[in-house]
Amino acid sequence: MTNAPVATTTTPAEPKRFGLEDQVKRNPHPDFNKVENSRPGFETETAWKYTQIPNKDWKVGSGANDDSWKAHKKLEIDPYGEGRLPVDNYKTLISAVVPRPIGFVSTISKDGVRNLAPFSYFTIVNHDPPIFTLGFSGGRGNPKDTCQNILDTEELTINIISEWFVEAANFCSINAPIDVDEWKLSGLTPLPSSKVKPAHVAESAFSIEAKLIHSHEWKSKADENRATGVLCIVEGINFHVREDVINKDLNNLDISKLKPVSRLGGITYGRTIQGYEKLRPDFSKEEEKEEVKQLLQ
Repeated sequence: MTNAPVATTTTPAEPKRFGLEDQVKRNPHPDFNKVENSRPGFETETAWKYTQIPNKDWKVGSGANDDSWKAHKKLEIDPYGEGRLPVDNYKTLISAVVPRPIGFVSTISKDGVRNLAPFSYFTIVNHDPPIFTLGFSGGRGNPKDTCQNILDTEELTINIISEWFVEAANFCSINAPIDVDEWKLSGLTPLPSSKVKPAHVAESAFSIEAKLIHSHEWKSKADENRATGVLCIVEGINFHVREDVINKDLNNLDISKLKPVSRLGGITYGRTIQGYEKLRPDFSKEEEKEEVKQLLQ
């Protein structure tokens, strides 16, 4: 599900490689099973709950709720500095820009081969119309299978990953050849879509049928002739939502039932099990307060 930015070539017998894929250590542990078995079991009884915000008595102009940050200085990193490799920027960014939503994308190749893969370079950027972005490593000349399918057919579905099928979704990140059907490997269930050819994931509580509206190829800063990635901008044209997860007005999902999975750094996933609320300030009201007037002088 990673989006490493440099393209490489391989022999036909090998799985397709995508830039930094060979430089990033996907397994940070010598014996992952041993490490996994040493950890506490998954806390299935843990449910979503609201807590207070860290400082419910925060006052306007008072800054951070904890001063421990003052004990540390900030380092400056030039992403193009001497000796700084793209893999360094990759590791920094995926561990800093967190948590990231995961776009679990279903596509069909121009030859009719199904593909299913997760991507954490994904987000929503507009609601009217519904617009989403997906980032893929490798240029148009050496794209990931999902990217190639989108460029060729301009159709896809995006599925939100929840806790009850995270293992199957993770397996779809496998670097299989383009003619391998990840649906079969994962055991997940395809449901026919209404407005695009790719199926959506039955197990997903929220799925989006989408069509490509624009793509852009990125070039390396070190070598402007080397393509490093592709941005796909897609429009959501149809939604599928599980009936018990959305409210009766069909406009708000219950996060305690959705149980979304997010992406953190390395091979780490995150759970969404706590949250707090805070009203947005209204300037027309705040500007009348004496303490705000003083701050704005």
